[in-house]
Amino acid sequence: MKDHIRQLVHSALQQLVADGILPADLQPTIQVENARDKAHGDFASNIAMVLAKSAGIKPRDLAEKIQAALPADTQVSKVEIAGPGFLNFYQNHAALAQRLDAALDDSKLGVPAADPLQTIVVDLSSPNLAKEMHVGHLRSTIIGDAVARVLEFLGHKVIRQNHVGDWGTQFGMLLAYLEENPAAQQQGLSDLEEFYRQAKERFDESEDFANRARELVVQLQAGEETCLRLWRNFNEISLSHCQEVYDRLGVKLDMNDVRGESAYNEALPGIIATLQKKGLLTEDQGAQCIFMEQFKNSENAPLPLIVQKADGGYLYATTDLAAVNYRHTELKADRVLYFVDQRQALHFQMTFAAARLAGFADDNMQLEHMGFGTMNGADGRPFRTRDGGTVKLIDLLDEAEQRAYTLVKEKNPDLDETELKHIARTVGIGAVKYADLSKHRASDYSFNFDLMLSFEGNTAPYMLYAYTRVASIFRRLEQSMDDSLPGSIQLQEPAEQDLAAALARFSEVLGNLADKGTPHSLCTYLYELAGLFSSFYEQCPILAAEQEETRNSRLRLAALAGRTLRRGLDLLGIKTLERM
Repeated sequence: MKDHIRQLVHSALQQLVADGILPADLQPTIQVENARDKAHGDFASNIAMVLAKSAGIKPRDLAEKIQAALPADTQVSKVEIAGPGFLNFYQNHAALAQRLDAALDDSKLGVPAADPLQTIVVDLSSPNLAKEMHVGHLRSTIIGDAVARVLEFLGHKVIRQNHVGDWGTQFGMLLAYLEENPAAQQQGLSDLEEFYRQAKERFDESEDFANRARELVVQLQAGEETCLRLWRNFNEISLSHCQEVYDRLGVKLDMNDVRGESAYNEALPGIIATLQKKGLLTEDQGAQCIFMEQFKNSENAPLPLIVQKADGGYLYATTDLAAVNYRHTELKADRVLYFVDQRQALHFQMTFAAARLAGFADDNMQLEHMGFGTMNGADGRPFRTRDGGTVKLIDLLDEAEQRAYTLVKEKNPDLDETELKHIARTVGIGAVKYADLSKHRASDYSFNFDLMLSFEGNTAPYMLYAYTRVASIFRRLEQSMDDSLPGSIQLQEPAEQDLAAALARFSEVLGNLADKGTPHSLCTYLYELAGLFSSFYEQCPILAAEQEETRNSRLRLAALAGRTLRRGLDLLGIKTLERM
């Protein structure tokens, strides 16, 4: 609707240009916002105040001329001028009802495909295969997954890339430990965290072990078969641990999405050669560095992006440049989104700038670091175990499910055990994900089981319960909200109109999320939608409506609300329940 109003305003401005009232060289950005007070319409534009000075006309006088030049349109019932020159648009409720009827009959709920459609690479999760996944990997995994789901829903070609850490010095250490302890392989490396700890202890205490580890890194990078066999075995087991977590989280990632650091190993000499040919490398203390004027330290000295160490080894920046080049030349990406900790912001700024200078990415390829804050404990510090260790992600999910099981059993002691466990898993996993996704990704947030499992406020249990309320209406009718429903939507009551206006915003919310990579905006929308449905449910009798026409209308409105809640939660990667 906002786009539609922008088109109407654009037509009016063109008419004023033709009439000589506005200069022909004006190319304003037409802002249309949701009205804060429904008494002043549904949408508002400040375009008259933006153009008044350049046009030499008082804002309110210009607003009157724009109002008079607006084309008549069935979607808009009236346009009023308020204050110094705001244009307030009232949407036609009959036309809105027709749009919602069409959305109810559409599998996409009336959400149009994005234009233009793009090939978008989403770089997410990226655990280090030397350890089991911990809570620090949660945000990258679920935020990236939610954004990827929305982009796919809008029609884009999405390529997920799990840039796992599967190369480098740490793997020489692990290979050396495997060499010393062949039984560790036969035991299946069941506890990766303990295995890594023991290998690190040997590395720190024994110079001979450390030297052997470094030798094995060289042999691994040279393709020595025994090292490669052990390394492949280790990675296979490590990735199986990751896949277990992804499956528990309901994240759309599998082995086919893995493209780790090792995948770019053979390309790294060529990356250095290209940088050298472009004249971008400067030797500094034996290392090969890229210096760019826009990146300086606090003393105004240029900061180096180191791409090759003095001993010839490569760094994260080298691999990331190779990944950019691969995504440009092989994947033909229009846009690449990196869901990586906010603390890596400078690294990505420098890497992206260097990639463009080297020609690894052209100006048409968008490179965006979708940074996120840390997940903290109640003390405001990064989330840890009681003894200060890193919390394994699988353990966190186990606890979430157990807490949800206890909570649901208290509320429904007579539930069948199988159903109880199903509900507990859905609520527990959903609670962990929703608590994270509902916060702005750039912010730090405090992890709190009690808050995330509450049935009050913007939480997964509240949202899941809101959906079951809709489902219960149709269950009483012994039908589904997905069934074909008779009649058409009519918007007579204020609560109906408010709910309808929110339902019509679904497409806009998804578009903004896709542009900015911010799932919290969808959470906020769904929470508001659930509240508006609750008001509608209380104020507008559905099954007890006096007239069949009204009953059918409200059933259709309820069905669209339920399907929008379900689709929205699904796009966040959260499963719904038909009853709780």
